[in-house]
Amino acid sequence: MTSIPIYLFDAYGTLFDVHSAVARHAARIGPVADRVSEIWRTKQLEYTWIHAATDQRVTFWELTERSLDFAIEASGATVDDKTRALLLDAYRELDAYPEVAEVLAALKQSGARLAILSNGDPDMLERAVSSAGLSGLFERVLSVSDAGTFKPHAIVYHLAVDAFDAAPEVMTFCSSNRWDIAGGSAFGFRSVWVNRLGRPNEYPEMVPDLIIDSLYGLITKAG
Repeated sequence: MTSIPIYLFDAYGTLFDVHSAVARHAARIGPVADRVSEIWRTKQLEYTWIHAATDQRVTFWELTERSLDFAIEASGATVDDKTRALLLDAYRELDAYPEVAEVLAALKQSGARLAILSNGDPDMLERAVSSAGLSGLFERVLSVSDAGTFKPHAIVYHLAVDAFDAAPEVMTFCSSNRWDIAGGSAFGFRSVWVNRLGRPNEYPEMVPDLIIDSLYGLITKAG
């Protein structure tokens, strides 16, 4: 069992702002831009849960495309092919939250081992990390593609156990998604909910060990 801290980070919504893709092209969409973004994210997650529950294999990118198309239709937005392409390309290069690079660098400098554990496809994650200027900070970038399903299935979280040859309880799993924290807590991780939006707590049987409002909490509260 290792005594070196191991931090696992969800990517989308935790490190990367999933709404930055639409924000970048909001003028092309018009007044329903925020609605498009909200539906896009909601459906993207819903699709992963349904495919995981029914054991249907599909890439995260395919679900990202499908959920965008649903969001466009459901919101009544008028989105031409060029705008759709721009939105999808922007999703591959999402903005990192402002504190992410600083906090990750501080953790790494302290000797911690860092990894991403994400629903994203390997190529999506590689491009997102690179475009956000986070290259070189992570020891491993773990994708659900190696598990053949999506979170919160336990075999996804087990990817980190295999990658680091460490027990779940010695790893700190950070996610802004409360359902993901529930899954990680049930699996046995020390879990940190990055509650950026101040949302109500849920899943009382699967509680986070720490609740913070940004990653800064990892270096000011976590011990």
